Order: sequence, then C-alpha cells, then structure tokens
Amino acid sequence: DYLAPLDDMRFVIHSLAELSRLSGLDGFEEATEDTVDAILDEAAKFAGGVLSPLNRVGDRIGAAFDQGRVTTPPGWQDAYRQFNEGGWGALGIDPAHGGMGLPRVVSAAVSEMWNSANLAFALCPMLTSGAIEALLLRGSDALKARYIPPLVSGAWTGTMNLTEPQAGSDLAAIRTRAEKQSDGSYRITGQKIYITYGEHDLTENIIHMVLARTPDAPPGVKGISLFLVPKRLVNDDGSLGPQNDVRALSIEHKLGIHASPTCVMAYGESGGATGYLVGEENRGLEIMFIMMNAARFAVGMEGLALAERAYQAARDYARERVQGASVSGARGAIIEHPDVRRMLMLMKSQIEAMRALSYVVAAAMDMGERLDDEPRRRVQQGFGELMIPVIKGWFTELATEIASIAIQVHGGMGYIEETGVAQLLRDARITSIYEGTTAIQANDLIGRKLSRDKGAAMRAVLGAMHGTVAALIPHDDEALNAIRVHLLNAVEALSEAEEFLVAENGRNIEKVYAGSVPFLKLLGVVAGGWQLARAALLSADRLSKNEGDAGFYQAKITTARFYAEHVLPQALGLARSIMSGGQSVMALPVERF
Repeated sequence: DYLAPLDDMRFVIHSLAELSRLSGLDGFEEATEDTVDAILDEAAKFAGGVLSPLNRVGDRIGAAFDQGRVTTPPGWQDAYRQFNEGGWGALGIDPAHGGMGLPRVVSAAVSEMWNSANLAFALCPMLTSGAIEALLLRGSDALKARYIPPLVSGAWTGTMNLTEPQAGSDLAAIRTRAEKQSDGSYRITGQKIYITYGEHDLTENIIHMVLARTPDAPPGVKGISLFLVPKRLVNDDGSLGPQNDVRALSIEHKLGIHASPTCVMAYGESGGATGYLVGEENRGLEIMFIMMNAARFAVGMEGLALAERAYQAARDYARERVQGASVSGARGAIIEHPDVRRMLMLMKSQIEAMRALSYVVAAAMDMGERLDDEPRRRVQQGFGELMIPVIKGWFTELATEIASIAIQVHGGMGYIEETGVAQLLRDARITSIYEGTTAIQANDLIGRKLSRDKGAAMRAVLGAMHGTVAALIPHDDEALNAIRVHLLNAVEALSEAEEFLVAENGRNIEKVYAGSVPFLKLLGVVAGGWQLARAALLSADRLSKNEGDAGFYQAKITTARFYAEHVLPQALGLARSIMSGGQSVMALPVERF
C-alpha cells in the first residue's frame, strides 16, 4: 500500500518552496495554505485508495492489443472516470481554459502521489498536460477553442510523437511527411514508435502531437514542424466525426510499466492523416522543447515517486521482518541491524533531498513566469531551467538505485514478484531513458544551460549555496556543524568542477563531455544537500521556539546530517573524476573494446 508522505510534502511546500510568496502573485491568490492542504489531503486519498490498488493489477495483466485496439487492465476505465470527476487533470491549467490555476509546486506534489501510487496510469494525464501546454503557447485560436476544453476535462487525451524507427534521439533524421492541402490542413504520412498511450480505451478521441517535415523544409532539425493529428476528426460543432487515417500497429512488450501501452503508430496508410499546423512551419522543434521541458520535469518526478514507493515498502518490511540477531545480540526486526538502517537512511535522505529540490524548482518556474520584477524573474527562470536536466537525470538514476536497495532490504523475498518491489525496479529502469537519456540531459546541462548565459545561473546557485553555508556558521550544534563542514566542501568541489568545464570547453570538447554525466550527478548531489541544509536550519529554528512537532523537526536535522556525512562526500570524488579523468575515457582504441 502507498501512503502519501503528507507531512514532508507540506513542510517542503510551505517552508522551503515558500508557497506564501506564490500566493501573492497575480493569478495564484487562491493558493492559500488551507486550500493547498485540502487538495493534498484529497489527492492522497485518491492515490492510496483508487490508484495504488490497481498498480499490481496493471503490472500483472498489462495492456492488451488486438487488431489495432488497445484494452487497458481491469479497473483502469473506472479510475480514469473518477480522475476526471475530481478535476485532477486541470490543477495547473489557467482558469480561462477550464483549469484551477494552481502553482506548479502544488501540481508537482500531486503528480508525485499519482506516480508513486501507479506510474503506468499517471503517464496518460502527464502526456495530455504536455499537449495542452503546447497548444496554449503556440496553437491558433481555432485549435485552442476546439481542442483545449476536452483535453483539460480529460474527455480526450494527448500524446507526443517524436521517435521514428530510424531516428531515436536524432530528430534531424525524422522522415514523417506533411503536405499542405487547399483547406489549410496537412496530409500526414509516416510511422512513429514508443508512443505512450497512442491508443487506448479510456477516451473516444486521442490528440497526437506529431513532428513531421513539409516537402520544401530545410534539412536537419531546422526543417521540423509540429502538427496536431486527432484520432477522430472533429466537426465544427465540436462533435466527433469519422476516424482519421491513423492507427496503432502494435504495442511493445516491455520490462516494466506493463499497463501503459507503448504504441507503434502509422499515419496515412490510406492516403494521409489529416493534421493541423501548430505554430509556424519549420519551428516545430521549439514547441516540442516546450513540451519536453515539462515532460522532463514530470519524468524526474516519476523518479522521486518510485523511490518513495520503494522506500515505504522497504521500511515497512524492515519493521516487520525478524531475522537473526543484531550486532548487540538482541533478536528483533531487521530494522535494528546497522546496515539495514544505513540502507533505509540512504533511501530516506536522498528522497527528501529530491523532493525539496524539485518543489523549490517548481516554485522558481512559477516565479520565473509571474514576477513583475524583471531581474528577479530572470534569476528564478534561470535557476529552474538549469535544474530541469538535473531533476530528470539525477532523480531517475537514483530511482533505479533506490529500488535496487529496496530489493536488498527485502533479501530473497525482494526478488520474488509477490512482494511488489521487483516491479518498482522494472518500472524505474525506463525513466532514465525516455524523454532523453541521462547523457542527453547532461549534454543539455553542459552545452546549453551552463554556457548560454555565460554561467550567470550557475553563479547564482553557487552564491545561494554559500549563503546557506554562512547561515550555518553561527550554530554550535554538533549536527548543524557537521552539515556545514560537508556542505562547504561539496560546494567548493562543485565550483572547481564547473570552472574546469567552462575553461576546457573551447580547448578539449571530448574531455568536457566525458565528464558531463558525472557533473550532472555532482550538481544534483550538492543541490540536494543544500536543500536539506536549509531544511535543517528551519527545523532547528522551530525547535528553539517550541513550534510544531519536535520529533518531525529533529528527524529532519538527523536526516540532513546523514546525507551530509554519507552522500555529500561523493561530490569530491565526482569533481576529481571530472577534472582528471576525461583523457582516459577516450584513450582506448575502438578495436580493444
């Protein structure tokens, strides 16, 4: 069973992400503490009571394919109906388009619950949100009026169609064609693979966002356009018309997320599917990056969510499982064994670091859009954009590690399917691959995010980290002092590695990119420790004032200290490998592999 960690979620939202700053922004006036807490309570009930019980069913039965039709597992349709009745897909959408207009930090917390409870189910509304965002930003008024309301209500769902059989992450190799028709529409022909929820039985219509080329498009990524291609055509009055020339050819048989249909889609087998241009011709990649940025943050939240579910399973098992005697000689549950406790603390501390970082980034993205003060707005926007590849890459790599640790805590029972933790490992493995592999995230971080503003965003982050270190100095508390020492060492290692990469970027590009993934991990490790240090400072202050739950705040300090002593030291090793290990990466001749 999954129980949302509401206490920690609320602490991060209200204290670290500072919801009160967001509720003072134009459009977020309704995001009060009481309202947000009530939403979290209801989301937790739906996640634990409706979605979580279907997780094992979805894994065991999976999605089924028969002659172009996809059937979701038992209970899926009813759960989706309840999801729509609750208005859950509309949380972050502007009220002008039928949404609730809540900040991203609230949507992030709720999406964490959906993904912890049932990742395969949560993928469907996640893709729909991406389609909505693309239409809101670049769609014509006619497309917005026709397609956004049913997408927001959940009556229809959306997809993202990038990958083709001959073109994995290389979008320049896309061959799907789009020919303009006399009525302004386009005829789409081609094939796409790995299309999540490309076909299903949850809704009557599916709105596909498809990358394609027009006949006179320039070569490479500059010649890509984005088209909206509905499964069923839509009449002028909004009613559904005939089937479009688009169908699913098959679904993939996968390691995990069995209930999420991953489809091979064919467009235009009978003359051409009708599609509509979104934005301008040859500028589709810009729009797709809008969708991908949101999707990458969302996939990072999947990593956090799966890690949380794995931790809960391991913790509960460790509390109940009696095996041998502890090193003290007492016989009891395995949670009394030091190494089991170490594993649980490793899971717990990294999960809390991920949650704190992602919620703070979500709040920064909101402020980056809505602050009136232009310099402050740019700082928040730069911070959010810098951290998105870290959230996607570091979180998802940790998800696989933490799910593996959960199996280790279970021992032999973890390798048996009936305990459920094996599913979490299988489900987690794809998250560091889809929506851009960890290497792609690291390349984005090194090649674009660090360089495009001449390092301004990174310098701002390092400055904020040093500010937290400085705030820890006056404390003579043993735990806070330990956190200060390790955080300072880690921040200095991060700064040295960043300066090295910037200096080498124009001299030895292979050496720089050989260290790109280690640098992404380094930034994640230190940023996570920074947020836990902030949490420890806030907790210490509340303890000194006898405010709130003393046990909760003491646990926050203890967890932050564990992270500082067991995780932050990784920063020094990662920095050394980045600065001295690049040459050996490319040194071995190809024939010696």
